[in-house]
Amino acid sequence: MRTVTLIIDKRKELSTKYKKLLKDKNNDCFVTKNLISAMKTIQDYEPDLILISDSIDSDLPDYCKKIRALTYDTRPIIVALSKSDDIADRLDILRSGADDFISEPVNAEEFVMRIKAHLRREYESNLDTKKSLPNRSYSMRALKRMIASKEPLAALLVSIDNFFNYKENYTELASDKLIQTYWAIIKSAIEEDDYFGEIKENEFLIITDREKAEAVANYLIYAFETVSTKFYSIEDNKRGYMMMKGDNQAGRRSNFVHTTIGVVTNEFVPYKDAAQLFNALVQIHKLAKFPSKSNYLIERPQISGETSIDFTVNKRVIISEKDEALTVLLKTILDLQGYEAEILSDADKILEATEPPALIILDAGELETLEGLSHCKNIKSRFAASKVILTSILHDKELVLNSGADLYLPKPYELSTLIKWVETLMREV
Repeated sequence: MRTVTLIIDKRKELSTKYKKLLKDKNNDCFVTKNLISAMKTIQDYEPDLILISDSIDSDLPDYCKKIRALTYDTRPIIVALSKSDDIADRLDILRSGADDFISEPVNAEEFVMRIKAHLRREYESNLDTKKSLPNRSYSMRALKRMIASKEPLAALLVSIDNFFNYKENYTELASDKLIQTYWAIIKSAIEEDDYFGEIKENEFLIITDREKAEAVANYLIYAFETVSTKFYSIEDNKRGYMMMKGDNQAGRRSNFVHTTIGVVTNEFVPYKDAAQLFNALVQIHKLAKFPSKSNYLIERPQISGETSIDFTVNKRVIISEKDEALTVLLKTILDLQGYEAEILSDADKILEATEPPALIILDAGELETLEGLSHCKNIKSRFAASKVILTSILHDKELVLNSGADLYLPKPYELSTLIKWVETLMREV
């Protein structure tokens, strides 16, 4: 993303000269004559650097104090321009909040290099130290500039789903390599003046030309799906899912990592601020999300994510256990914890539900029949997003998880263990 420099200078010729010197493909320049007109640019673009000339109708140190007070939350670099070469004037200006002082007339080459050095330091101060990507705060600044821009732009919210399960199973070192690989893919898909920054550990923001946004999303999904299988063990690749490690008894199934991309443009909705634009991005991203498949969705005139998502929390838990006493006890505990527990002793009736439950606790059945495994397959094909805890006296993790269960819990188990897993899976839902 291009940096932004604001020049506050009453002199038409010199301000035009400075703008020509500083404006290039990596830096946008705006010129204003006073503080009132400067505030609009500061609010819209959050400049990285503000250049203030002493030609203004105000005391320069006092002006620097006002700018610093007005931009306390973004803290841009402030560079003062003055004809004075008095050391007392310089010190007074620097004490008033300026980061640098340049005497006029300027040497054009030195002037440009000093401003670029400040811009470079400002950009680097907003990089995540581990990832060397602009941090979330700078990404929100980039969204604000997208709103103010008259160029046709698109923002892409890109996530690696199931990332934290992968990190838990394959260690932080492997997850770092996975992310670094995806960064390389993203960087190969965008131009030098496109923005690429971080939202959180497994989420990123891209801002690019509106016309090529869909091509970028298409390429990212194709490239990620092509390389992602190389990050799993031979056993997991054969199974088609990750068998989570860490608990010697319970066995947990997790889908492979995949990527979801939500795309919003500045074409259809006049967004008021970065928060509103980011909220629209999050909603489109949620609409695009599949449990186990990479996908992208672009905002269209007839598809707006603003009111499309029902944020009502699904608290329904269906219990289908053979032990009646255990079933009643489970329902009582889950009801007390705020869940909407329902008992269905006949597992076939689960398929008749009109609304998908958030979670199902299902008994695998007798060793001779294990009818619960076939019930689980049918349930997952009908309610793919519902979580299934399959309890069984059969101590074979892989066989149980191959039925589609999200968690295998061997019998006998502690109630506290089951409740812990219910809480974990419900958070994922």
